[in-house]
Amino acid sequence: MALTEGLSATQEMLVGENNTAKYHGSGKLDVYATPAMVAFMESTAVACVDKDLEEGTDTVGIQIDTKHIKASKLNAKISCTAKLVKVDGKKLTFEIEASDEEGQIGSAYHVRYIIDPVKFMSRL
Repeated sequence: MALTEGLSATQEMLVGENNTAKYHGSGKLDVYATPAMVAFMESTAVACVDKDLEEGTDTVGIQIDTKHIKASKLNAKISCTAKLVKVDGKKLTFEIEASDEEGQIGSAYHVRYIIDPVKFMSRL
């Protein structure tokens, strides 16, 4: 496994109608929704390690501690960067930051575990 602390990934997206608080039911406004930001943060953490996982493995998120500190409007460009800060066996810890054109909008501490998808699904 080539997972090493310090790996990072950045993704970008534009806020669309399906990313708003109004759409997600987390509010009534056409602003970037916290649930959308959290999903984008998790997606960025996955992108950070996905190419370096052993074949036949995957990751699942088990914890995310998020702060959404600023609203972003429709069509705002959101940038999200995830950094792998700790590898402890199968436990992966990330620090994540999201920004729009005006600066930081959110941050997160996120934990994922490396799993065997076949075994994982067989337990459900």
